Amino acid sequence: MDVQIRPAAPADYAELCEVFAEIDSYHARALPHIFQTPPGPARSRAYVRGILDDPDAALFVAVADGEIVGLVDVRQHTTADIPILVPRRFAVIDAIVVRRAFWGQGMGRALMHRAESWARERELGEVLLNVWEFNRRAIEFYEGLGYETISRRMRRTLGGGE
Repeated sequence: MDVQIRPAAPADYAELCEVFAEIDSYHARALPHIFQTPPGPARSRAYVRGILDDPDAALFVAVADGEIVGLVDVRQHTTADIPILVPRRFAVIDAIVVRRAFWGQGMGRALMHRAESWARERELGEVLLNVWEFNRRAIEFYEGLGYETISRRMRRTLGGGE
């Protein structure tokens, strides 16, 4: 299958929402107390346009047979101005999604490589990402690409309040 990785465009909005909706549904099923299925499009036009217009962000899509089957949203960040933190610039993968029907075909890897290339072009020192503990497949995917856990977010449910 011929796959093309290219920057997303405003005209891709409807297909982008379909791809985002697939991952949103997965998260809502796994953690319904945190995620919900939105009543409308998975992302607003303003949200998508904000990424596309941001010089410190990029949204790349994987296209197979003329259909968008995956995406990666990557953004440039800097450390907060706190004395303990070493000043640095880095990339953050805000989202990566490959439609389930296309898993195992190298599209996620191609999207990650494109995001990493984008970061290298900007001379960013590293790429960070967040992954939920329930998503074992994604964790294994990232580890296979050489990513390692550097911190862990924890919680304790107290009950009562929302």
